[in-house]
Amino acid sequence: MKYLKLLLIIAFTLVLLFAASDLPYRGNPDNQMNQEVSMTGTEVPGNYYIQEAYNDAHTPNIVTVILGDYRSIDTLGEQIVIFTAGLIVFLLLRNRKEEEGEDNDK
Repeated sequence: MKYLKLLLIIAFTLVLLFAASDLPYRGNPDNQMNQEVSMTGTEVPGNYYIQEAYNDAHTPNIVTVILGDYRSIDTLGEQIVIFTAGLIVFLLLRNRKEEEGEDNDK
């Protein structure tokens, strides 16, 4: 069983390295993310966010504008998931402590 786990980890690492080998270099100015216009002829959203963030929200922090204004529904969904996971962990740990206290009383 131990060798199977090790084999799975090695296989997963090889798949990740293979997938990452096809990624473009980040600093290449010809990358799609650095273009003003996408392949479909529309403006790339990242350029709009950078150029118009302050004009749209009048907030000097671009990260706050992107997360709070442009992607607010997506961010709210992520926050709900994190809150729910934290609540579940809290409830699980609380129940375990109560059960341990009952076992000590017997």
